Amino acid sequence: VQLQASGGGLVQAGGSLRLSCAASGRTFSRSTMGWFRQAPGKERNFVAAMGWRGTTTSYADSVQGRFTISRDNPKNTVYLQMNSLKPEDTAVYYCAADQGGALTMRKFGADVVDYWGKGTLVTVSS
Repeated sequence: VQLQASGGGLVQAGGSLRLSCAASGRTFSRSTMGWFRQAPGKERNFVAAMGWRGTTTSYADSVQGRFTISRDNPKNTVYLQMNSLKPEDTAVYYCAADQGGALTMRKFGADVVDYWGKGTLVTVSS
């Protein structure tokens, strides 16, 4: 699976952005898709994941209720709708694919990810 993220940019606190991740490869529809983020000088942390059926989702506590992950399997695309953005959401966001489940991706984080896309920078100004 090859992944390409887009949609990052500069936004004021309280604003919204939607990230997209286009995937290629026949296994996309059977892969758990997720988003991670990495702030400068910090490790890459889990943000959200969705199982391949689209029925199981998992979120980091810090984004629960503000971010929504979704996927469109026919379009091989996963999205991350980010609302009520805060300066602490500033990071490079990476999409990820894995053959495990959404809850596994949340629990074990970057260690279980099979495929990474190039990141897209999100900057939230105060």
